[in-house]
Amino acid sequence: MKIKPLSHIRVLDLTRVLAGPWCTQNLADLGAEVIKIERPGAGDDTRGWGPPWMPDANGRPREDSGYYASANRGKKSVTVDISTAQGQEIVRRLAKDSDVLVENYKVGTLARYGLSYEDLRAVNPSLVYCSITGFGQTGPYRHRPGYDFIFQGMGGLMSITGEADGLPGGGPQKVGVAVADITTGMYASLAITAALTWRERSGQGQHIDMALLDCILAFGSNPAVNHLVSGKEPKRYGNAHANAVPYQVFDTQDGRLIVAVGNDSQFAAYCREIQRPDLAQDPRYAKVSGRLVHRDTLLPQLSQAMATDTSAAWQRRLESAGVPCGPINTFSETFSDPQVVHRKLRVDLPLSTGGTCPGIASPMRFSETPLDHAIGPPVLGEHTQDVLTQRLGLSDAALAQLRAAGVV
Repeated sequence: MKIKPLSHIRVLDLTRVLAGPWCTQNLADLGAEVIKIERPGAGDDTRGWGPPWMPDANGRPREDSGYYASANRGKKSVTVDISTAQGQEIVRRLAKDSDVLVENYKVGTLARYGLSYEDLRAVNPSLVYCSITGFGQTGPYRHRPGYDFIFQGMGGLMSITGEADGLPGGGPQKVGVAVADITTGMYASLAITAALTWRERSGQGQHIDMALLDCILAFGSNPAVNHLVSGKEPKRYGNAHANAVPYQVFDTQDGRLIVAVGNDSQFAAYCREIQRPDLAQDPRYAKVSGRLVHRDTLLPQLSQAMATDTSAAWQRRLESAGVPCGPINTFSETFSDPQVVHRKLRVDLPLSTGGTCPGIASPMRFSETPLDHAIGPPVLGEHTQDVLTQRLGLSDAALAQLRAAGVV
């Protein structure tokens, strides 16, 4: 078996939906043993968020969604009803010899079950316990529920996303993926690995308090700090950029192309390729700051030039001149792109039921401890017997009694 960066770490995963599962999937990708605790008979909410559904051995849909599959590969599924005293004892015993526990219950819920950080620290002082909630463990909103959409709005992201008011389609828009969840999952992964590193020196665990609202505001630091510096509210620029021009989508003779000019030398090269070198020599446009101030007079001239040739022709010319540009791909086009194919970003994960499930490879690349993706997302309760008998020493008879009582 390959040694991975976290092959020595055991994670108890009490999360569902996306932010928490994204965090624990990162840890699983890095080699950690991740035991996902799920409700008997139901499991993670997102198992039912289909169609589309994961395939079975014969390629037919099974009762687990593609959404669930995207955030739960490489984990072990154990069903436990933590609302029961017996279920709570199982979780306590599993936590006793785990390195990390990740949970995303509402504030105070696990304390009612005797599974709070303080409760589990008493049985495992070295436990790194990460709580993921919408608003955090403190503050006036700490008991509120919330999903990604809410935080994109509250955290300011929607106010800068979408076309400007007065234009077709104008108004605030959410991002097409749950960026508050994904960002929080990534920050949580980093926080956990940092806490594990500190534990190596101190021998102590700690409680990590992650909030979606905090993370989405951190995600928007560029415009947020611009606001704090200037006192002005950032505008929506659609596919344009608040601090770079030209940095947007242009209509071409046969479609659209993204042009992303990030500095003055790139602008000069761009102007040469569109046969308007005079624009780079114009004192209004030669510098970044000037292009920002005079964007309303510059952009119509650039748009007129870009409409004279095809997207493919412009892309060839601009790339050869070192000007960043690119197409707006569908996912089908993305997966057929030579660079995506070369980087092996699509993976096909083996399923315990037979067959495979497609997924996206982890973008983390290590020279000495390379990652692989050998295990697909688990069937609900797939590992209950193995984990409880091997980790806790439960007999088959004891396990049968727990099943009969609906505890597992």
